[in-house]
Amino acid sequence: MQRRPPATPQSFNQRLGHILACATRVFCEKGYAGASMRDIARATGISLAGLYHYFRSKEELLFLIQKHTFSTLLENLHRDLATLDDPARKLRCLIRNHLRYFLNHPEAMKVLAHESESLSTPYARVVAELKRSYYRTCRALLDELGAGKQLQSVNRRVAVLSLFGMMNWIYTWYNARVDPDADALADTISAIFLQGVQGGQARVVARPHLPGRSRRRAVPALAGTRV
Repeated sequence: MQRRPPATPQSFNQRLGHILACATRVFCEKGYAGASMRDIARATGISLAGLYHYFRSKEELLFLIQKHTFSTLLENLHRDLATLDDPARKLRCLIRNHLRYFLNHPEAMKVLAHESESLSTPYARVVAELKRSYYRTCRALLDELGAGKQLQSVNRRVAVLSLFGMMNWIYTWYNARVDPDADALADTISAIFLQGVQGGQARVVARPHLPGRSRRRAVPALAGTRV
C-alpha cells in the first residue's frame, strides 16, 4: 500500500483554518458550553478521532480562535500604521481595521464577546496579554493625538474603552442591507469619536442615583481583561 506523503505546512494551515472556522460557527450557534467536540467534528467533516489528533479539547479550539483573532488584528494594524504619520489618521486606521475584520467575521466577533471568560489558565493569560497589547496600542494612539492638543479634560482610559464599546457590539445591530460597509461605517464612528475627544471641554455632570433604581453593572469593552 502506498503511504500518504506527510502534510505540508501550507496544507496543515489550510486544514487548521477550516477547523477553526467550523468551530467558530458551532460555538456561535450552540454556545461554548452547549457545543461538543462531536459537533465540531461533524461540522468539519473530520472524524472525532482525527480531530483529537490535532486538538486536545474544545477549550484549545476556543483558545486558538481567540488567539488567532487578536494576533491578526494586531498584525494588520501595525502593518498599516507603519505607513501613516498623522495621529488622527492612525486612529481612523485602527477603527477601520477593527470593523473590516469583524464585519467579515461576524461569528468570531460574537464568540469573542460571549465567551471571553470561558478560558482557563494558561490559555486565558495568553489571550489577556494580547488584549492588553491591543488596548495599549489604541491608548498610545490617543496619547499621540493628545500631544500638544487640548485633551486634558478627557479621561483617556475611558475614551479608549468607550471606543471599543462602540466597535465590539455592532454585531447586535448591523444590517448589511441598510447600514454602510466597513469603510463608511469606520468613517462615521471615527468622526463621532474624534469630534468627541477633541471637543472634550464639555463639562461632565454626574446624575444622582434615584432611590429604588438599581445600578446596572457595565460590561467592559474588552470583556474579561483588566487594562
